[in-house]
Amino acid sequence: MGTAVLAVQLVFGFTVVLAPGAAVARALGIRSFAATVAWGLTLVFGALALTFLVSASLTFTLVLLLAAGLAALPFARRRHAPHVRMPGRGPVLGAGVVLGLALWHVAGEIGGDGFFHLARVQKLLAFDDLSLASANEFADGGLHPGYAFPLWHGLLALVAKVSGADPVDVVLHGPSVLAPIAVVVAYEAGWAFFRRPVPAAVSAAAGVGLVAMAPGAGGALTALALPATSSRQLLVPAALALAVEATRHPSLPLLASTAAGSLVLAVVHPTYALFLWIPFAGFLLVRWLWAHQDGRAGLLTLAALVLPAAAFFAWLLPVIADTASVSPDGGERERAFEKYAGQLDGTVDHFWVTPELFVRTGAIALAALLLIPLAGLANARRWAAWVVGGSFAVFVVCLVPWVFTPFSDVVSLSQSRRLAGFVPLTFALAGGMGVLARLLGPFVVPVALAAGIAFQLFHPGDFGYTLEGGGPEWATIAGVAGTAAALVLGLVRRLRLEQTAALASCLLLLPTYVHGVANWSPSASRSPNIFSEGLLDAVREHVPNGAVVFSSPEPSYRLGAYAPVRVCLNPKNHVADTVENRPRERVRTYLRFRLTGDLSIPRACGAQWLLVDRERLGFEPKLTPVYRDARWILYRL
Repeated sequence: MGTAVLAVQLVFGFTVVLAPGAAVARALGIRSFAATVAWGLTLVFGALALTFLVSASLTFTLVLLLAAGLAALPFARRRHAPHVRMPGRGPVLGAGVVLGLALWHVAGEIGGDGFFHLARVQKLLAFDDLSLASANEFADGGLHPGYAFPLWHGLLALVAKVSGADPVDVVLHGPSVLAPIAVVVAYEAGWAFFRRPVPAAVSAAAGVGLVAMAPGAGGALTALALPATSSRQLLVPAALALAVEATRHPSLPLLASTAAGSLVLAVVHPTYALFLWIPFAGFLLVRWLWAHQDGRAGLLTLAALVLPAAAFFAWLLPVIADTASVSPDGGERERAFEKYAGQLDGTVDHFWVTPELFVRTGAIALAALLLIPLAGLANARRWAAWVVGGSFAVFVVCLVPWVFTPFSDVVSLSQSRRLAGFVPLTFALAGGMGVLARLLGPFVVPVALAAGIAFQLFHPGDFGYTLEGGGPEWATIAGVAGTAAALVLGLVRRLRLEQTAALASCLLLLPTYVHGVANWSPSASRSPNIFSEGLLDAVREHVPNGAVVFSSPEPSYRLGAYAPVRVCLNPKNHVADTVENRPRERVRTYLRFRLTGDLSIPRACGAQWLLVDRERLGFEPKLTPVYRDARWILYRL
């Protein structure tokens, strides 16, 4: 009963928060999940900006958001502008709901970056005088360059406020509600390119296979409530779907919706907005070279993608300038190169992405790379230009060292390597299977099944934080060569050699899905909560909201996720390396306290409370404890 109630709470919360965006989209004559997401987050962005401006609470944000939805509602009811009919969305939504229910059972525990993001949600909910700095982990710290404006955190906080659900549950089980939306948005992006249900559905299914089934345990989709994952799996496809529709039918509502989608993507995860521009520009170039079409409309759409995001980047520039990983010195570049060495080739001053990185997600990625050249046989179609142009642009930036090295200096190496994931693999697979079906006829069915099984056995994927084996280098080489061949082939004559390949596509994906279902259990990499319920109750009862607690790095990092407090330090890998944050200096300060027990050290950072982990600290300060159990002691300083 508790699970069912929580599920209803979360569905209600997300529905209420996104409903104003749906009203605006309908008022513009656009009925799509992509437009609802884009406008929903745009309204949250505007409401939060006003909240920060007047130092109000999240209640004020909610009132502004609902007021905007109510203002748009009369126009949404009257508007009967034509919209593109999109058959198949109902069944796709149903499949997404099934996926969401399955994700509920593998949610496991909060882990990794989840503590950082949950801590920001907690603070936005708890504080009455919100500002951009409210979500910071340190009282004397600065803004995080990737999350300087806490838009996604604000969305989650609003969902918690509306639904009454605990923020921990919103982060942990929010993916079960977001997954159906993400699947439908991926389908809408596929529909924008293919204009046929089967390849659109195949592209969406291939995406789920890459990120959830191939790694097992729900893969990245279990983190769909976190900004990086939601940006890649939800906001990028939404912006892409709107951009392609605007290219097909340029109109002010579609261009405005594209701009909204790009803006919220830039705010939630800045580099991914830039990473979307790169393949989209390649798509427009190849589309013009092949068909001499979409030139003017494409440039208008590209401007809609670039201009609002660029305006946000201009605001963000001072924060970026204070980050060590951007425009790095020699020492910082060397540290980053060493950290990601398994994903790079070359030297510290001249490097590129290792080819194995493009294939790391397993059998589906391998099949998609091999199918890229077949796009040249369907060069009259937009999807083919997207596959070839998008792949070409990403390959050039990632594999040419005198492009990738300065690109990494601009966006940071931790981000630049992620551009390899923007090769349009799902579209290459969905479209390529249609071409293969035209070439092979009925023989495509056994070929697809055999290839799916062989690829899954040969290369199930490499999903660790560091790249161990990666994937076969020859597959990327084949993908690069196939992209070049398809580009040349497409210039010769216009072709449309493709047909429906539903069964063959399903059989190609089947082995990966079998692997995913067979390994559908919570990830063992997320450890249980280290805090006792007694400690958390004591912190919530005695420690005021926003008070500073001093502890060792890992407990500090986790404590902020369960109570709206600030800390003096976190593990340096989970802190933005800015001038104000000083992650390494903060850890060194803790080490001095651990050696000396000098209470002036925590007091110097503004701490009013001290949390001692008896497993890590070899002494007990001469203070009266507020709470004590077998592992934890909480003191008031």
